[in-house]
Amino acid sequence: MAPDIHVAVALPSALGESPMWHPREQVLYYCDIPGRCVNRYDPATGDLSHWPFDTEVASLAPMLDGGLLLAARDGLWRFEAHTGARSPLAPPPYDPQIERFNDGKCDPQGRFWVGTIYEPRDATRAVLYRFHRDTLSPCADGITTSNGLAWSPDGRTMYWSDTKAHVIYAFDFDALGGTLSGRRVFCQFPLKPAGPTPANYGGRPDGAAVDAAGNYWVAMFEGQRLLCLSPAGQLLREIPLPVRCPTMPCFGGTDLRTLYITTARENRPAAELACQPLAGCVLSMRVEVPGLPANLFA
Repeated sequence: MAPDIHVAVALPSALGESPMWHPREQVLYYCDIPGRCVNRYDPATGDLSHWPFDTEVASLAPMLDGGLLLAARDGLWRFEAHTGARSPLAPPPYDPQIERFNDGKCDPQGRFWVGTIYEPRDATRAVLYRFHRDTLSPCADGITTSNGLAWSPDGRTMYWSDTKAHVIYAFDFDALGGTLSGRRVFCQFPLKPAGPTPANYGGRPDGAAVDAAGNYWVAMFEGQRLLCLSPAGQLLREIPLPVRCPTMPCFGGTDLRTLYITTARENRPAAELACQPLAGCVLSMRVEVPGLPANLFA
């Protein structure tokens, strides 16, 4: 293990995802998608709490008036962690038998953006939605697995990735109207070869976060590494990880300089898991440049 990588949460998830440092509670929330569970980790006390759900919860965001906004297979929900109460916000705009919500975050203006994953993975039918004023609006499409949502510090650029296509896109973001334009390739990675995964496979872009300098930190699923890319898409830093499948980083801690990284162990070969006992755990490391705080849903 690299000397600057630590274990934050040793209890493994099947597929840990969407870590979010709550700006008010000063704790880490994250999902276990196939485990149908939301977790809350308090690094100050070491306490770890869990809330089970009837279906997969893939992402979450803090709400301005308290509570959490959850994106699940069966739609968007409001969730009160202190009581366990949940109430529907919007039904799923897709067939939940073959599609579900995936990566989701709020923009700086408090609108919730969430993409889907088209589970047959044989067509580019996933969609990116904007949830605002009780309305889900489709804003981008043409991909298979929506991931990598993040905004630049000035709020003028939005990032979005298609994990299956190994590509990260950038858009010009209109803050006033919450609209996208100028879609372009921010970074393209080599596709995974057919057959057994080669040892030199660098992985595909999964979840991401942006730091205060505008650098884009992305987890490379099956690549066993975390990358830091400049606002121009240039590789600034490559961080090897002790697990094959990191899923998403987020900045946390009182100074937003602790980088938390969720990971996965679901469907991984037994031999790999035997060599990587931390698969599924939440990892952490300290960084020099702080991250951006999570935006609250208005």
